[in-house]
Amino acid sequence: MSIDNFIPEIWASRLLSNLNKTLVFAQAGVVNRDYEGEITGVGDSVRINNIGRVTVRDYTKNTDIVTPDDLQDATQVLNIDQQKYFNFQIDDVDKVQQKPKVMNEAMLESAYALANVLDQYLAGLYTDADTANALGSDGSPKTDLATAGTAYEHLVDLGVVLDEANVPEDNRWAIVPPWYEGWLLKDQRFVSFGTAANRANLQNRQIGFAAGFNVMKSNNVTNNGGSPAVSRVMAGHPMAMSLAVQFTEMIAYRPEKRFGDAIKGLQVWGAKVVRSNALAVLYAQRA
Repeated sequence: MSIDNFIPEIWASRLLSNLNKTLVFAQAGVVNRDYEGEITGVGDSVRINNIGRVTVRDYTKNTDIVTPDDLQDATQVLNIDQQKYFNFQIDDVDKVQQKPKVMNEAMLESAYALANVLDQYLAGLYTDADTANALGSDGSPKTDLATAGTAYEHLVDLGVVLDEANVPEDNRWAIVPPWYEGWLLKDQRFVSFGTAANRANLQNRQIGFAAGFNVMKSNNVTNNGGSPAVSRVMAGHPMAMSLAVQFTEMIAYRPEKRFGDAIKGLQVWGAKVVRSNALAVLYAQRA
């Protein structure tokens, strides 16, 4: 295409940004990065030690106590086994013809794309939750979500499951798909009788706090693909999942056979459910 073809065209001064999903699963407060350590590339690992239980015994005056117990540990390994990259270029002709900073927008989109893949990966870890913490299953889901109040009540049930597993009550979270939020917003217990902060969150189009959970919504909540679909609503505590992530490469370069600028980046990570009893799953079928 000749330069003459570009002259009469008017290029917009702003880019039309993509409509991106809100990323939830990888954020602080849902996962922890306590064991991130030093990551240099794929193949690294983080070792997580867990101290065993301490036995308490009756004491009798003037009687020898037993030999000290050996504390048993259970070492878990968080493998850094995921590697994702992006690589894009912008032709010099396009740079001349366009006013906006295309490269900056492309970098933002690249960062989002990587984060979205990570969010989806973490959403898939619902399979590692303790089987005793599952409410329903893909084959036998909760089907009463359209009934008034049941969406809220199922959150209460998730809280009971975590209570029985001795999971701390503070900082609990639950992540629901948008359709589930719709049923919560129809429940007066969720909308009208929360704290002032909760009502303020709703005004800001955030879900808020309910049944002991910081409730969030995400389009990355997994489902079984059925019609109607069964969504795997996850709930838990930040101690349940650990994440270690690192950008290992970010290189700007000029492609040998092109007139343009290019950037490529490599991100590696590993994620693991380290406390399966601190994670619960509700299998909810969309009405």
